[in-house]
Amino acid sequence: MAAIGGGIVTADIGPLGFGGASIGNLYRAVPDERASETLHAAWDAGIRYFDTAPHYGLGLSERRLGAFLREKPRDEYVLSTKVGRLLVPNADHDGGRDLANGFDVPDDLVRRFDPSASGIRRSLEDSLERLGLDRIDILYLHDPDAYDLEWGLREGLPALAALRDEGVVTQIGVGVNDPAVATRAVREGDLDLVMIAGRYTLLEQPALVDLFPACAERGVRIVDAAVFNSGLLATDDPGADAHYDYGAVPDATLARARLLADCCREFGVELPAAALRYPLRHPLVATVVVGTSRPEAVVENARRMAADIPESLWAELEARGLIPASEPQGEPASG
Repeated sequence: MAAIGGGIVTADIGPLGFGGASIGNLYRAVPDERASETLHAAWDAGIRYFDTAPHYGLGLSERRLGAFLREKPRDEYVLSTKVGRLLVPNADHDGGRDLANGFDVPDDLVRRFDPSASGIRRSLEDSLERLGLDRIDILYLHDPDAYDLEWGLREGLPALAALRDEGVVTQIGVGVNDPAVATRAVREGDLDLVMIAGRYTLLEQPALVDLFPACAERGVRIVDAAVFNSGLLATDDPGADAHYDYGAVPDATLARARLLADCCREFGVELPAAALRYPLRHPLVATVVVGTSRPEAVVENARRMAADIPESLWAELEARGLIPASEPQGEPASG
C-alpha cells in the first residue's frame, strides 16, 4: 500500500467505511443471517474499510465481522479495531443482558479498562482470536476519557506506538467523541489517525476549533464517524422523535437540522447525501464511517455517497450561516 506518515492513504480506505457497532446488537438483537447479509451488501457496494471493537456487543461484532472477512482476500480490505477495554468473565452473570451498555447480548463478560502495554497487547491478541484473522491494520485507543484519561494517554499512546514500530499494526490512533480529548492525544502521542464521532458533521463542527489544526500540524488524518448525529440527519425530514447524541434532540438542534434539510431540498439534494459528503470536503478527512445492521441501508448509503451534489449547495449553506465558510486548510504534513 502507498503510505502517508507510514500508513494507509485515503485511496486504500475509500470514502465510505463500515462501522461494526450495529452488528454487535447495538440497542436490539440482530440475527446472524441479517448481520451477514449487511456485511455482504457492504462488500458488494465497494466498501473495503471495516471498523469494529471489543466493546461492540462484548466481542460479538468482532466475531461476526471476522467470520465474514475470512472469506475475503486479506489484501483487499482494511480492518481496524480498538484497545483499552479487556473483556473478562463476569463472575456475577445470572442470565442478564448488557443493555445498560447499549448492547442486547448476554452479560457473561465485563469490560475492564487497561491501557497498559501488557493490557493493550492482550486486547489485540484477544481481538485477533475473536476475528480469526492474523493481523489488524489500524488500532485505536478507545474512549480513554470514559475511564481514566491520564492513565490512558500516558501509557496507552506509547504502547500503541510500540506496536506500530514493531510492524504489528500499520497505523494507530484514538477513537473518541470529545474533540478536546482527541486534540490532547494528537499533541501528546505520535498518531496516524483520529476517529472522531459526531463532532464534525453537516450539523455541527466543533472539531474544527482545535482538533483539525492540531491534526494538520502533526500530519494526522481524520476518520469521521456518526455523521448522521445519531440519526437526526439520516432522513430528509428530521422529526421531533429523532435521536441526537443517542438521546432526545434539543429544540434548537432540531430547528437547525430542518433548516439544513430545507436548503438541501431547494437544490434537489437528499439531506443524508449531503451529510455523508460534507466531511469529505475537508482535506484532513480520510473517510466517513457509517454503521447499520440493515443491508438496504448500506446500499442506500453507497448510492447517496455517489450522488451528484452541486457546489452551489455548499455555497448557499455557507451564505445562510449553516456551515462554516470554506478556508484553505492545507494538506497534512508527511511523516
